[in-house]
Amino acid sequence: MTNEIISLLNEHADEKQAEKMSAYMQNRFAFAGVPKPMLKELIKPYLTKTAKEPIDWEFVFDLWDHDFREAQYIALEYLNKHHKQLMPEDMDHLKRLITTKSWWETVDTIDAYVGKIVKKDERLKEVILQWAVDENIWLRRVAIDFQQEYKLDTDTELLKKIIVLNLGSEEFFINKAIGWSLRDYSKVNPDWVRDFVDEYRDRMAPLSIKEATKLL
Repeated sequence: MTNEIISLLNEHADEKQAEKMSAYMQNRFAFAGVPKPMLKELIKPYLTKTAKEPIDWEFVFDLWDHDFREAQYIALEYLNKHHKQLMPEDMDHLKRLITTKSWWETVDTIDAYVGKIVKKDERLKEVILQWAVDENIWLRRVAIDFQQEYKLDTDTELLKKIIVLNLGSEEFFINKAIGWSLRDYSKVNPDWVRDFVDEYRDRMAPLSIKEATKLL
């Protein structure tokens, strides 16, 4: 199936569009030039066909290894279609995706899948704590943000511990993630976020504070 999908990308490739899409991603990746709305329509029959089948990780990794960035987007659409099948034993697979061809637009999709898996087995919070101090900034970003869909089910003790472990970072994507996680939680518990910012304001990056307090 991978070959069929890559053939579709080649068939609908648009050089001018590819240049624009690559420039938007700071020329980090090569693109075929297939916009996401068109991409979703092209792969819809394949996703529908495989929706009830077990997750084919070989297929996912084949797409992930392809040069076209759209191939990684297709892999994520495939996982989204199968998200209910994601199990704790899939954490290592997701870690591979997070740490390979990493950039915000793929990592910020995967963090939701990580969140779904951790909800199924809370023992994985220990793995998340390891990610929170990993040298890889993208694993740390996922550790900070994986609870974004939890709302009132957020483990605030864990959230606080992970953020505090990352205070003082000069990395933009870490400080942005701290702000985003706090801002999202402020939608359901503004007092907790307000208290957190008051307690750690002197150690927080201005960017984190700005994002965290947008809704307060």
